[in-house]
Amino acid sequence: MYFFQVKPSVYIETTIPSLLTGRTSRDLQIAAQQEATQQWWATRRFSFALYASEEVLLEASRGDANFSTQRLSALGECTILPAIPEAAELAERILSQGIIPKKCPSDAVHIALSVVHGLDFLLTWNCRHIHNAMNERRLEAVCREWGLVLPVLCTPLELMMELE
Repeated sequence: MYFFQVKPSVYIETTIPSLLTGRTSRDLQIAAQQEATQQWWATRRFSFALYASEEVLLEASRGDANFSTQRLSALGECTILPAIPEAAELAERILSQGIIPKKCPSDAVHIALSVVHGLDFLLTWNCRHIHNAMNERRLEAVCREWGLVLPVLCTPLELMMELE
């Protein structure tokens, strides 16, 4: 008997390629995040099916041309999720309920795309709006209303454990 094991799926939010390829920060917390991101990318990314979106590509293309090229190169390993109407509707619901501020629509788009595509994890360092304990229950409730499941919101540090 043969079993086909599917890799867990992970949405790569824009902060991941940004910290992966950016100049080493003098801020110790950001430097530690950069180190953790680089370690996860080097050792753990192969254990997951990687996904991103046009929204991530758009955000990653901004700024310094050299670093933008590096971010986009890293994202070349990701399957790009299609923007579908259900995701736009869910993002709008997240924004209209004030879970994510209306001035940050991209954050709602990242969450919505990972939800409607049924991904297992959303990998981010955006702990202000996305991986935020105060928002997580509210996001779970909105997803439940739609018959959907919120992926595990996590940082690279939280996704370092070896899979069996």
